[in-house]
Amino acid sequence: MKEKNWLLNIIETGILAGIAISVGGTVFLKVGGIIGAVLFAFGLTTVVYYKLKLYTGTAGFIQKGSLDDWTGLVFILLSNIVGCAIWASLMNGANPEFADAAHKIIESRMNTGWLGCGILAVGCGFIMTTAVQFARKDKYIALLLGVPCFIMCGFAHSIADAFYFSVGYDMIDMTLVYIYLSEVVGNFIGCNLWRIVAPCLVDKL
Repeated sequence: MKEKNWLLNIIETGILAGIAISVGGTVFLKVGGIIGAVLFAFGLTTVVYYKLKLYTGTAGFIQKGSLDDWTGLVFILLSNIVGCAIWASLMNGANPEFADAAHKIIESRMNTGWLGCGILAVGCGFIMTTAVQFARKDKYIALLLGVPCFIMCGFAHSIADAFYFSVGYDMIDMTLVYIYLSEVVGNFIGCNLWRIVAPCLVDKL
């Protein structure tokens, strides 16, 4: 029963985290530019405030030998994607113009290619783990700065892209699937970059 409740909690909060990030993605599709990037931060602040399960907010804190952590991370990712797909279907039904804006992001990802997107995702992962680390110490400025920072740098956020790709679903092909998988891996590497480069920080944080 405990394991069932644990998994159910991950799925429920994971879906809601996907929706929260998608709300941020919606305002970015609508407004764009630096203003849209700044307002996107609402999504991450919502995730942190409600302690929702977000892939990029969890990947940098899993324990190496914990099967539960790794299993949970997989379900978090899948639940985030489901949440993004749900919100995308609602937005497509409400305003077809969102798809046009999403297509531009998809085209940009495809022009960059899977390797480039994977590398860009590393930068996003590093920023996300740093922002969450600050928030855990009640310092939220990194959340407000980190999100527009990764967006304006063109870094790839796998959960945000799950929303964009779902909105522009009519452009999905196998190339984009490979690109998305590279973003997931890139985000994971970036989220753990502090552990890879400076493992001495593990005991201090």
